[in-house]
Amino acid sequence: MTLIAEDLLLLLLDDDAGTLPGLWTDVRVPLGAALLADLRLAGAVRAGEPLREDGVPLLPTGRWPSPTVLAEDGARVDDPLLVDALAVVTEEPRTADDLASVLGDGLVERLTDRLVDAGVLERHESKVLGFIPRTRWPAIRTEGEARVRDALRAALVDGAEPDERTRATAALLQALDRVPRTLGLHGAEARDARDRATVLAEDDWPSRTVRDAIAEAATATTLGGGQPGMLLP
Repeated sequence: MTLIAEDLLLLLLDDDAGTLPGLWTDVRVPLGAALLADLRLAGAVRAGEPLREDGVPLLPTGRWPSPTVLAEDGARVDDPLLVDALAVVTEEPRTADDLASVLGDGLVERLTDRLVDAGVLERHESKVLGFIPRTRWPAIRTEGEARVRDALRAALVDGAEPDERTRATAALLQALDRVPRTLGLHGAEARDARDRATVLAEDDWPSRTVRDAIAEAATATTLGGGQPGMLLP
């Protein structure tokens, strides 16, 4: 079975063009958050008390404080990506926001390498203007991605009770405001799916890290008078 992080990457990639979309935040952050969701699903981590910089527990304020991510006692994972991610978690106390960024560094390359090796994607290397390197990953096989979309549609459109994996994926997509586009929804159907995804995302701390990153990027863009653009790793 693929990781939630792999599923999210496949849902974000354009199957034909093999490119990632422009997002309000660096794509590494949502992928790093997805890896945290994978660790949580594996029973390897949990959310603890938020920390200040001096390590003292932070009392809740008006702004949602990012929780500290703690490794469960005796936690074991087999997937190499999760093994490395869990090692990062155990190095020192870090907030979920910090970990999403740290774990996302270089993650596109590792995930696409795995998916290329599995025959799901193929890698196309080229240069823009003759000197700027560009990599695309068009899809070869889409049946796995289709199963993920079917599960999301069942939960967000048909009202089926999702499993934890689908719930986590829906929460991440909702944080990125990608639910309607991912499922090809419009009008009232799109609004209902967003509402359903919002409910599923309640208390979902990995997806909250993505919402925080988007809010910060939007604020920075507004203050700087610029426009959001894609930040490739």
